[in-house]
Amino acid sequence: MTGAGGVHGLGSPWPVRMGALLFREATEADIEVLQSFRNDPDVNRFMVRTHVELDDLRREWLAVPDSATDYSCVVERDGQVVAMGFLDIVDGSGQPGHPQATGGVIGSIVRPGAAGQGVGTATARALLWAAFERLGLRRVTAAANLDNVASVRVLEQAGMRRERHAVKALWHRELGWVDEVEYAMLDDEWVGRTSWPDGNAT
Repeated sequence: MTGAGGVHGLGSPWPVRMGALLFREATEADIEVLQSFRNDPDVNRFMVRTHVELDDLRREWLAVPDSATDYSCVVERDGQVVAMGFLDIVDGSGQPGHPQATGGVIGSIVRPGAAGQGVGTATARALLWAAFERLGLRRVTAAANLDNVASVRVLEQAGMRRERHAVKALWHRELGWVDEVEYAMLDDEWVGRTSWPDGNAT
């Protein structure tokens, strides 16, 4: 199934392979696996939305190919889904007449057992590649709970820079009010990198 391409008209950037990882659109066969780790308490400890119903997850993922703004993907290694990556096109802010649909927001969820193996960083880099090289976006951001050390590390290793630190901005049921940080990358900061993180896009 090929994405509609939305306002950019370029179709889906997926599938693409980086080393042992295959980034592709989700299928019906993936949905229960995605839910199994999306709702894992250890995985979603820092998420605002801590639970998603199976039917809602199915509807959201199977709508991606026809979305004008959603270019999310699943990440497969050795025939198993090990992560999911999120890439949404958004409008920037500014005075009337500013260009629309030039920004992106990315995020990822890594399956337990695959954490700490570079999957999260590779996914962030793949999403940045898709945003800049395939969708022609101008600016990409990603947010993380400051206490979520693994997510912060992923964004920094992917080459994004921290540009916002909101103090006690989010409520966490265990930790109380916690800090949120936002990372960003501009298209001209991406220029000069290899077109694919390891030069191995296919």
